[in-house]
Amino acid sequence: VQPVESGGGLVQPGGSLRLSCVALGFTLDYYAIGWFRQVPGEEREGISCISSSSERSTYYADSVKGRFTATRDNAENTVYLQMNSLKPEDTAVYYCAAVSNFYCSIPYDYWGQGTQVTVSS
Repeated sequence: VQPVESGGGLVQPGGSLRLSCVALGFTLDYYAIGWFRQVPGEEREGISCISSSSERSTYYADSVKGRFTATRDNAENTVYLQMNSLKPEDTAVYYCAAVSNFYCSIPYDYWGQGTQVTVSS
């Protein structure tokens, strides 16, 4: 059971990236998915969560609100994080995590390995 992130890379300030989180070995239908990021030497920051309920409720940290959007495609067993208007301070390793609950809650059960996002000119 493993969420797997992809889509990271190098982008200029103001640019966009879309991260993907694919569920390997489990079905996303019954899991809420959170997105986190971490800079070396700093605490991990929770930036978003999307529920698996019919409402597809989403939550965002103030640091990304209005710029990042989480969506999910259960048919593809994938959750996406669209990141727009990227800033250098968004540079971090980004992780997705799954919790066995329709609604966003803690603790998370499964964590991905992370994908690096670097915002630099």
